[in-house]
Amino acid sequence: MIIGVPKEIKDQESRVAIIPGAVLELTKNDNEVLIETGAGIASGITDDQYEEAGATIVDSAKEVWEKAEMIYKVKEPLKEEYKYFREGLILYTYLHLASNEELTDELIKNKVTAIGFETVQLDNKLPLLRPMSEIAGRMAVQEGAQYLTKPKGGRGILLQGVPGVRPANVVIVGAGTVGTGATRIAVGMGARVTVLDVNLDALTELHNLFPDKIETLYSNPLNIEEAVKNADLVISTVLIPGARAPQLIKEDMVKQMKEGSVIVDVAIDQGGSTDLTKGRPTSHTNPTFVEHGVIHYAVANIPGAVAMTSTYALSNATTRYAKAIADMGLRAACERFPELIRGVNTYDGYVTYEPVAKDTNHEYKELDIAE
Repeated sequence: MIIGVPKEIKDQESRVAIIPGAVLELTKNDNEVLIETGAGIASGITDDQYEEAGATIVDSAKEVWEKAEMIYKVKEPLKEEYKYFREGLILYTYLHLASNEELTDELIKNKVTAIGFETVQLDNKLPLLRPMSEIAGRMAVQEGAQYLTKPKGGRGILLQGVPGVRPANVVIVGAGTVGTGATRIAVGMGARVTVLDVNLDALTELHNLFPDKIETLYSNPLNIEEAVKNADLVISTVLIPGARAPQLIKEDMVKQMKEGSVIVDVAIDQGGSTDLTKGRPTSHTNPTFVEHGVIHYAVANIPGAVAMTSTYALSNATTRYAKAIADMGLRAACERFPELIRGVNTYDGYVTYEPVAKDTNHEYKELDIAE
């Protein structure tokens, strides 16, 4: 199979889908890997390193897209890339289609087979989303701490405080992978930390990980409101795999927060998990907006800021399935790795992942890849 790796064009997206070691794995089985020149530079990977591993460097995104049978990238295609869609093309990337009807329409219209990293599920876990969730959770606290400072418009609070002065009050909504990563950093920085979730097992696990360091609360509207209004920093991490994120943080709650407080919405890729960030993603170039005196950080590609870490973590997770698809074809790869079936969001002109169909008002059709 010919695998194409274009340079990412999303604002300040410095990651690349593949590392040289993964190129070597793919090419040793007679697959061809085409990489757009300069695609790995921001991740510390040169064209020469890719060539030494067996890749072919090409001059333009157009050539990559048009020659490849499978496009292997990091973020969802932008409008400028829709013109390359065609029947039979396999797109292997983060898609987040539940909050992007336009992209869903284009994939269906052009009969693209679109495989979303974020919906591949193994044992009720998300192995291709997990590494970026771990990074996003850690970074959410870093970014939030930065925006709590006065030069960034915040309250002027040091997250960990000092002797005789209270540390910041950090509230984390969601105890999954992102929430655990955020808790780890917030606790490590010495903040007062409250974590909310409906999953009591997840709360118990966090409580055991950080005994006497955090407070855990069952997530219901009353507890969320009470926690949020007293927070200096809120990290919202709510996730329903492949579906639009629910808005658990309401505008009335935000109005009760202190001026200069900060909300970081890590669920913005799936549409946003607060009333005010819903459908309002920001970018690394313009990362925040202010509503009711509260700073909202809603960057849709948080891990892109630490590309030299993120690229390797992402490629380590996604290469296994890229190799299976390239070596065997999609049908055999899905038979070998059944978790891939839930990763296929569109196929042959239909939405084949039910939550996406529901959220984008499309007909759902069960995946049928029989030859």
